[in-house]
Amino acid sequence: MTNQIVVFGATGYTGGLVIDALLRRGVRPVLAGRGAERLAKLAEQLGGLEYRVADVDDPASVRALVGAGDVLVTTVGPFEQFGHPVARAAVDAGAHYVDSTGEVGFVRALRQRHDARARAAGAIIAPAFGYDYVPGILAGALAARAAGAAVRAMEVGYFAIGSLRNGLSQGTRKTMAEGLILPAPVWRHGRLVDEITARQVREFPVRAARKKAFLVSGTEVLFLPAQLPELDSVTVYNGWFPQLSRVIQLVSTLANTTVRLPYGRNLVEALAARTVGGSGGPDAAERARTLSHVVAVARDASGETVAEVHLEGPSPYSLTGELMAWATHELACGAGKTPGVVGPVDAFGLDELVTGCAAAGLVQV
Repeated sequence: MTNQIVVFGATGYTGGLVIDALLRRGVRPVLAGRGAERLAKLAEQLGGLEYRVADVDDPASVRALVGAGDVLVTTVGPFEQFGHPVARAAVDAGAHYVDSTGEVGFVRALRQRHDARARAAGAIIAPAFGYDYVPGILAGALAARAAGAAVRAMEVGYFAIGSLRNGLSQGTRKTMAEGLILPAPVWRHGRLVDEITARQVREFPVRAARKKAFLVSGTEVLFLPAQLPELDSVTVYNGWFPQLSRVIQLVSTLANTTVRLPYGRNLVEALAARTVGGSGGPDAAERARTLSHVVAVARDASGETVAEVHLEGPSPYSLTGELMAWATHELACGAGKTPGVVGPVDAFGLDELVTGCAAAGLVQV
């Protein structure tokens, strides 16, 4: 491997998980962020890694992090606020790019702004390459392959085995709270349609039970139809708290009604901010108490189930660190397949993605 890997957001919670996973692979990344003192301390703790100071408020400093063929990894969110200068820096440099975003609107914007230039530069831009939303895309692709020509609709559900009550990071809590008043795009009749988050609640089979989940956004609605043009419908659901799915549906309805009133958005945003909590995320012991479970249900034109795929792996945070490290290493070694702003299957190939996810602990069950 001759191309360098730069982790932007190295001193943050998710950045630390990615760095740890890279080091376990024998890769010594360059650390990057805006706090020189914290970077220097972390670099020393990790055996004298190289580090560089960069800030999204100074786009030239971010652009200076990478050159053509390098890999720029970023965990700095919210991505709508801080992510665009980083992605633009990668495309300008002809560098590959991997991020941890869960913000579908940000990914849509990346495709619109940078896909053509990234393809021309031979750069692979792989957003949302963690628990959000690699498992659902992989499960959907495998279900479609099993269903064959009959598949017309795909429903993806995300679940946790074990409690997440004390196991959510600040970033996740913030994304979930703010997401209630953001649209949940779905793929319907060959185009993206914005729905209200949690408008729909449905049940999925999970192990020996049936669990409720509510409608959310996910990049499955962007990337699965690109791979599988026969799909007429793609929807994504969150079942982390199955017993609360109907309650969350009611809260979402009230929040989306309130934001249309004078000063309503300010009120909802203030209430959402109170749920965010402290910084950081669950430690290794807490993460070990939870497994990820993702199910994809493929249906034919009549709505009958024609295939069902279940994947299970480590906690969402551990899985994110491992998946991002795997993708980053593969790109640095020249193993990427399709340039542009692409999903994980186009970036690496389905069979290769299966192998990479298995190495991260995510396997079919």
